[in-house]
Amino acid sequence: MDPMGIADRSWPILRRLMGVHTLVYRATGGLVGHRFPGAPPMLLLDHVGAKSGAVRTTPLVYVEDGKNLVLVASKGGHPRNPAWFHNLRAHPETTVQVGSERRAVRARVATARQRQRLWPKAVAVYSGYAGYQERTDRKIPLVILEPR
Repeated sequence: MDPMGIADRSWPILRRLMGVHTLVYRATGGLVGHRFPGAPPMLLLDHVGAKSGAVRTTPLVYVEDGKNLVLVASKGGHPRNPAWFHNLRAHPETTVQVGSERRAVRARVATARQRQRLWPKAVAVYSGYAGYQERTDRKIPLVILEPR
């Protein structure tokens, strides 16, 4: 069984589910969609397409690190980074919604030392990240969202 092949074929369905998740999250002011029992917390990341300039929103698991939020650019262990990662590198100033709160943030990729400290925190929030890292040859980047 090829997990990446399955994930690639499932992407149209996953994209629709993420769209519904985003709509419900926004419509309820984060009351529904921020936290589910037994699941890690989710935020909504707004990002601008690096090439298209189109504004997109992606629901993502996040890790709290003091006043910063940390995102894991895992893409389920896919060989390539997710599109939102490339978009944030091109346009790092953006906004997120965490529950009912909207925050202005600036994104940057964690340094090797920061990643070493933050990776165990990310795996503690969602243990699946460990398997994603085993599945890919790339070092999964962490993105730090700093308040601005």
